[in-house]
Amino acid sequence: MNTDKEISQEELLKKRAESIKSMFGSIVGVYDLLNALLSLNFDKSWRKFATKVSGIKPDTKVLDVCTGTGDLAISYSKLLNGNGMVVGSDYCHDMLKYGLPKIKKRDLEDKIKLVEADTLQLPFRDNAFDISTVSFGIRNVANLEDGIKEMRRVVGPNGKVVILEFSQPTNFLFKRIYFFYFTRILPMIGKLISRSKVDAYSYLPQSVLAFPDRVSLKKKMEQCGLEDVMFFTRTLGIVTIHIGKKTANS
Repeated sequence: MNTDKEISQEELLKKRAESIKSMFGSIVGVYDLLNALLSLNFDKSWRKFATKVSGIKPDTKVLDVCTGTGDLAISYSKLLNGNGMVVGSDYCHDMLKYGLPKIKKRDLEDKIKLVEADTLQLPFRDNAFDISTVSFGIRNVANLEDGIKEMRRVVGPNGKVVILEFSQPTNFLFKRIYFFYFTRILPMIGKLISRSKVDAYSYLPQSVLAFPDRVSLKKKMEQCGLEDVMFFTRTLGIVTIHIGKKTANS
């Protein structure tokens, strides 16, 4: 039986999840534009690199959680043949609704399926995929460890969990310049263009700064049962791609 403290924690996580879903729903119309603008168009190369280092094969079955409008799912689909498939899942219905026309426009309906689902309770059987991946979404999941464990659960033995996420630059001078842009300029541009009543682009730097650094995330992935965890930094450490493997006997 749950204690009052446990119930209170569950309610807090649910409230946070609903708040984040509402926030992303409010900016869906300009989400792709702002991703490109605020990343100086590097976001495309980051996703391309993540697909490359994940060891994808033409017949791979991929789950992309927190898929948003489907950009990473689309990147993966370009490397698949008729036997390969990408399922993109997201908690925010509005994001999926906006992503579907992008998929149809590229004639990718046979390679990409979109599913409305919570990353903490994925509606897929154990070992259903070869790779589970996420780009810029795992820090928005209400419980990081449980999210990683779910991503691990749904991949088969020797399957991989791939996390592409913002990180903090290590070069002292660049870090100061970047943080000024990230915490001062980016929120102003984001708010001006999105015209959202929800200050989503102030949340972005706050969530990144509160997120575990690349070494800490590696340890968390290991604690969640992944092995051979490695990471790759890109663009002077602005983003990091982490890759962990589910062992054959787990």
